[in-house]
Amino acid sequence: MLLSGCQEKKYLDKREEGAITPELKEAYYFQADLNRQFSDPKDSPLKKKDLKRFEELSFFPLNAAYRVKAQFSRSADSTPFWMPTTTGRKSRERIYGILQFELDGQQHQLQVYQEIDTAGQASQGDLLFLPFGDDTNGQDSYPGGRYLDLSIPQGEDVLLDFNQAYNPYCAYNAKYSCPLLPAQNRLSIEIPAGVKYPEPWQHK
Repeated sequence: MLLSGCQEKKYLDKREEGAITPELKEAYYFQADLNRQFSDPKDSPLKKKDLKRFEELSFFPLNAAYRVKAQFSRSADSTPFWMPTTTGRKSRERIYGILQFELDGQQHQLQVYQEIDTAGQASQGDLLFLPFGDDTNGQDSYPGGRYLDLSIPQGEDVLLDFNQAYNPYCAYNAKYSCPLLPAQNRLSIEIPAGVKYPEPWQHK
């Protein structure tokens, strides 16, 4: 993700000194690029009135504790199904695998999905979709849960960086059709990492 030097410096200056450690650099660049995307009229999901007020997204502080190694188990030959969305249309998905990991001293499990086209093929190459919910939802984060994007792993381990969690576009604009969070992917812990919600500029 390429950013201009001035954009990067402006964003970095707002962090606590020393917070950007090498292991958090990727999440930092992800968040900075997300801000760039939201501020660009060509790429932004924001409504015109919100785009005029937009300055930057709100994030939980970057925290290496929410970078966790998960064990990946592939779901061989899983049957495609129709995942409901916020608009009533349905997204054709299949369970690509199961992720198991430890966080806050507890064991957790999440299903990861692959979108399937009408011909039964992956519609987005090696991209996998991980929606998840946690106990910050409805308080400091979007009530409907958040998303992570993953690539198909080459081995049995996957690094989950919840600092790169983002909100579905429908959190900002109802015209977007967003997959609804499956009940089995709701975690009973707080994950104070990634994008927050709501934004102050959404209520001006």
